[in-house]
Amino acid sequence: MAKPNGQKRVLLLCGDYMEDYEVMVPFQALLAYGVAVDAVCPGKKAGDLCRTSIHQFSGHQTYTESRGHNFTLNATFDEVETGTYDGLVIPGGRAPEYLAMDKSVLSLVKKFADSQKPIASICHGQLILAAADSVKGRRCTAYPALKPVLIAAGAHWVEPETWASCVADGNLITGATYEGHPEFINLFIKALGGSITGSAKRILFICGDFMEDYEVMVPFQSFQALECHVDAVCPNKGAGDKCATAVHDFEGDQTYSEKPGHDFTLTADFGAVDASSYDALVIPGGRAPEYLALNESVIKLVKHFMESGKPVASICHGQQILAAAGVLKGKKCTAYPAVKLNVVLSGASWLEPEPIDRCFTDGNLVTGAAWPGHPQFISQLMALLGIDVSF
Repeated sequence: MAKPNGQKRVLLLCGDYMEDYEVMVPFQALLAYGVAVDAVCPGKKAGDLCRTSIHQFSGHQTYTESRGHNFTLNATFDEVETGTYDGLVIPGGRAPEYLAMDKSVLSLVKKFADSQKPIASICHGQLILAAADSVKGRRCTAYPALKPVLIAAGAHWVEPETWASCVADGNLITGATYEGHPEFINLFIKALGGSITGSAKRILFICGDFMEDYEVMVPFQSFQALECHVDAVCPNKGAGDKCATAVHDFEGDQTYSEKPGHDFTLTADFGAVDASSYDALVIPGGRAPEYLALNESVIKLVKHFMESGKPVASICHGQQILAAAGVLKGKKCTAYPAVKLNVVLSGASWLEPEPIDRCFTDGNLVTGAAWPGHPQFISQLMALLGIDVSF
């Protein structure tokens, strides 16, 4: 587990029913920025799955929970050598409740704390920090329900003014919920010694109901963390409106399963979009592209970006929109394999996504097959936009 060529290396502490966004967004964002990330869970090994949970507010007095994606670990907990890592990330959700009782977890966290390496913990993850006696005298925030235990553990509690609130105190970065991921990840990158160049780009996302949950939120927050201005719009909806999302996963059936995902909040009005003010366009997959491809306003918007030569990044079923817009002729691209027919009939040269996380760039166009390819998908769009993270 030695670090190759001085590359930054981070450990991600996982457990069953950690919050879906709170594990995948930092995991894939950091990978896209060139950081090596090992995801481990006590009692499990590389290749094993952790179940995740979707937490959100749905009009009740506390959050609701439903099943999220299955998260695949890429390293083995029992083989971890803390000295080979530069930082630690702790997602929230329900996993911290039982991880905070695991002596091997607490020992690992204490080693990071004692070494003063960056630790970034979000939402309920701070329960582990409290159990590891790693918050005494430190300013920190968390999901508000953790306030009593953090105060009892000696922390200086900082009330989160919004669900996106984050606090940095020395090597410790804490956040209230996944809504704060952009600042949370940005602070962690800088704590690792990273610097961002080429930022401040303006990026537009075309959204729709039942777009894939990861395929909108992971790139959306990844570019926000890079200090870009990111807007999400949907036909016939405005800023503050929500789009329902879908969790697409492979669970042993002949095709992917679907479960309800998070509700995604739009940031701008579709009808007021000035396409010329944006530097790039992102099209998530899922089921939304099926009907968005029939919308003439969406088609016009896509044609503007492609004809102007601005970067366009589309993933999974998003290429159904590109095919309908007639902008793929002569292009080389990939997509979710079931969309191959759309791609080929539109005059494009099909690139086989082997493995499924492989992405391709052809001129101003970045295409990917599915959400496992986000690290390549995001990094290739970063390259087209001239954005770089260096350490």
